[in-house]
Amino acid sequence: MATITAGMVGALRAKTDAPMMECKKALTEADGDMARAEELLRVKLGSKAGKAASRITAEGVIAVSTGAAGGAMVEVNCETDFVTKNDSFLALAQAAADLVAANDPTDVDALAALPYSQDGFGPTLDDVRKGLIGKIGENMSFRRFVRYGGDTKLASYLHGTRIGVLVAYDGDEVAAKDVAMHIAAMKPVALTSANVPNELIETERRVAMQKATEDAEKATAEGKTPQSPEIVQKRIEGSVAKYLKEVSLFNQAFVKNDKQSVEQMLKERSTRITAFTLYVVGEGIEKKVDDFAAEVAAQVAAAKG
Repeated sequence: MATITAGMVGALRAKTDAPMMECKKALTEADGDMARAEELLRVKLGSKAGKAASRITAEGVIAVSTGAAGGAMVEVNCETDFVTKNDSFLALAQAAADLVAANDPTDVDALAALPYSQDGFGPTLDDVRKGLIGKIGENMSFRRFVRYGGDTKLASYLHGTRIGVLVAYDGDEVAAKDVAMHIAAMKPVALTSANVPNELIETERRVAMQKATEDAEKATAEGKTPQSPEIVQKRIEGSVAKYLKEVSLFNQAFVKNDKQSVEQMLKERSTRITAFTLYVVGEGIEKKVDDFAAEVAAQVAAAKG
């Protein structure tokens, strides 16, 4: 049985907005598995357990670069929000985006090895990063990047420095920029329902099945007749279909006019979106949570020893 710490409970609560005790129960039942605990909370609490799922779990910035050679978007991480406002750190992030667009590196290591000088540091991008770590006193890293070739028409949108979108398109530039803003707000995971990753669909189906099972158990306990297997299956598939519509870009209601879908808006404006990339700073990174009480206890014990 895994030990459930206050830090784990706090991290799950920050991600789901669920009550502390519900988070602790879910983590206990899931034997400390954070992803499984989140699923259990969704079964019990519904969509309320997912409303904070996009909260930032690490600091950093998104930078975008577009030009004749191509377009790129990078995420550069740091330890605290304070550094995200530092001019040297921001210059490093923008340089990384510019270098990706111009040089098409194969991975982060190849990007870090590209020639670049700043603030008296160099001759590579990674040398500048190391120099700024010493100067600013905080770790920083190049996490990920995406690049589109110069033959691709691109629209971009940055929401501050924490959310970035690149959209590949044919047609009207204004329509494409509107879609980029829409993606930043609504966070679709794919262009169409057919493009949604299978693991996400299976997670949604598993949640729907567990909800149906709990509803049946509740009906039996109350002396009511549970729904037939056929109706239950329709409910499950209905939940999955609803999910697919909510996370597919073309099926989403357009943020500037919820009377039409994004697909309808694009058709009206003779525009085609062929691909998009959405970055949210810190997405998927587990931020270290210090157990202050345990740290103090350890220091006291060390002092006594």
